[in-house]
Amino acid sequence: MAKSSVSMKLLINKEAGRVLYAEASKDCVDFLFYILSLPVAKLISLVGKQQMVGCLANLYDSVENLNDSYIQPNKNKDAFLQPPTSCSYVPLLALEDSFYTCAQSCNNPTAVCPSCRRFVNMAMHYVYPRGGKKQYCEEGGGFVRGVVSYMVMDDLVVKPMSTISTLTLLSKFNVKEVGALQEKVVHLGMPQAVKLLKASLETDEVLTTVFLKGPRK
Repeated sequence: MAKSSVSMKLLINKEAGRVLYAEASKDCVDFLFYILSLPVAKLISLVGKQQMVGCLANLYDSVENLNDSYIQPNKNKDAFLQPPTSCSYVPLLALEDSFYTCAQSCNNPTAVCPSCRRFVNMAMHYVYPRGGKKQYCEEGGGFVRGVVSYMVMDDLVVKPMSTISTLTLLSKFNVKEVGALQEKVVHLGMPQAVKLLKASLETDEVLTTVFLKGPRK
């Protein structure tokens, strides 16, 4: 499957060394909101147990290392470690992941299906609804509508793009000279998306952390 990515245009305050906001498309915003639907175990799996802050990774390890003799016979570890998302759509950025199935339509290539006890190792490919990607985006696919661009703030506050919002933000950060600003187009694929996810659990300067190589001093 081809790698999925979208672009965002960052507006950077060069003097402060931070991202003020990003101009983002529907695809990018769909992915950001999709994060809210991910189970905690999926977040830990994406970010990596060793990269997690706090103790949630310890819970993940505890389930992973628990001997099967202590688990109810009608239960399975994968119900906790690889739970399905409750979201009814799959954003474009999530499509870089491979999908797997067994006779019961599970989705973990290393797991044993709790229903049929077969390995979940048959690769699948995502197929867009009739009309392809363009029609999918134009006719209500995803979560938000694609009729406008969106502002994504450094702390991941998302709102429709408008001139008033832009001017208000520049005033908030006391930006008086246009020369202090820089535009930068960045690509957001799954590697950057995982970094963004990790940063969102650690700081309120997420875009600055991911795209300007570290938090503002």
